[in-house]
Amino acid sequence: MTWSIVARDPATGAFGICVATRAFAVGARVPHLASGVGAIATQANTNALYGTRGLRLLRAGVPAADTVRLLIAADDGREHRQLHLQDVHGRSAAHTGARCVPWCGHAVHDGFSVAGNMLAGPQVIEQTARAYAAAASLPFPRRLIEALRAGEAAGGDKRGKQSAALKIYSTEEYPDFDFRVDDHAEPLAELARLEQVSRERFAYARLFSPRRDDPVGLTDFDEITRRVEALKAAEGT
Repeated sequence: MTWSIVARDPATGAFGICVATRAFAVGARVPHLASGVGAIATQANTNALYGTRGLRLLRAGVPAADTVRLLIAADDGREHRQLHLQDVHGRSAAHTGARCVPWCGHAVHDGFSVAGNMLAGPQVIEQTARAYAAAASLPFPRRLIEALRAGEAAGGDKRGKQSAALKIYSTEEYPDFDFRVDDHAEPLAELARLEQVSRERFAYARLFSPRRDDPVGLTDFDEITRRVEALKAAEGT
């Protein structure tokens, strides 16, 4: 019983998912992403196989809409499920089962989608989408978090708050960001705090880690520090 945003950063091509709920450890089951493949959020009466099977389909070049169709066709519990996803070409698709707990629904926009169930009302989806569209000047991680915080301000999960997560993949087989708040009174506020802490070093130092095109990366600690400080100064952080 959850709401989430699935998006692709137009500046970098990175896929991202941000999700929040009144349930434990939402980041363990809902977000599924892969570099150069796509992103899937599976929620409501969650079927994690939608994530693993869905990524295999997307990796094989199956378009977003067909991936959704194939996943739900193979699942007799489809009417209790909700999922939305985006493929590597930027195509989005979604499914909200007829027996998901109300309020439930989804909205597909250019470059992103929002879906949720057991929400305070449709305004949660609307405000999440509106905030994301209005925050194009923010770095991608902050943009995703602020979108969910706008949805929370509009009522969020009607049962309350407990967990949240942010996961982003760009060029590598490992995530750029993978932050989880599994049990907290204010999970989205804590997620925002973790993202802010990441900008002290992590968000910049990761750029000098081993990568596909440079399997060694930068190993000189002092040089890493110098470059991190230069990036922070350039961004005013």
